Amino acid sequence: MRYLRLIFVLLLALTVAFVIGFNNRCNQQDNKSISRTEKSANSSTAISINTIDEIPLPAGFTRVGLPKDSFGEWLRNIKLKKDNTVYLYNGRSIARQDLHYAVLDISTGNKDLQQCADAIMRLKSEYYFSRKEYDKISFRTGNGTNLNFDAFAKNHSNCYSHDCLLKFLEKVFMNCGTYTVDEMTKPISINDIESGDVFVKAGSPGHAMIVVDVAIKETMHKKVYMLAQSYMPAQDMHIVINPDDEKLSPWYEVNDEERIITPGWIFDKKQLKRWK
Repeated sequence: MRYLRLIFVLLLALTVAFVIGFNNRCNQQDNKSISRTEKSANSSTAISINTIDEIPLPAGFTRVGLPKDSFGEWLRNIKLKKDNTVYLYNGRSIARQDLHYAVLDISTGNKDLQQCADAIMRLKSEYYFSRKEYDKISFRTGNGTNLNFDAFAKNHSNCYSHDCLLKFLEKVFMNCGTYTVDEMTKPISINDIESGDVFVKAGSPGHAMIVVDVAIKETMHKKVYMLAQSYMPAQDMHIVINPDDEKLSPWYEVNDEERIITPGWIFDKKQLKRWK
């Protein structure tokens, strides 16, 4: 009887696993077929979204003005993928496709390297690379070693190509992390939040996300912002939804709450930081 009971339990477990696996595959397939369009708050006409600065604003809000050629302006002009599926570094789609709003059109690579803090360092690097400010592409490792792209390029036959940048960043991703971003930034008040700022919790586990846009409603002295991230395992950078406010999503409101609840992580508002 004991053996029959054991066989029954094993068969039940296999059945449950099959059903879960089948449902996950169906959900992934359904998500792939959904195109990313949004309806304007004042219109039923679907609009396609090509860049971050085309993402609709909450009613009454306007985007904060940014200096020309600033990091914040560069972030706003990042293109978004037409396929709104988040893929892992190995080409597989992640199980949950309902926690992001849009996918950034920036490569992930085929190694499990470009995770949360790495994605932020990638964006900073791409910005400086676009301006040919190679010496500013510089990050400190946990042991204090400074990794600098300009020095790397000179040591590799003066290779300043984008491929060389990606090779350099692989080294950064292997030796840097949330501690790097934490040490290279300084705390700021959430009331002063700007595009390019980061929420970061250094450690293991730790996490980091970047502010990719900010808008204000001057008549009511309100401010909202959007967040983007990569995650573990390495995956496409994406703009997350606001799980606490479906109507405001993907925007987050600056308010008196001490915690910022995002899909997969909860930050303390004191963990908002700005690059030194």
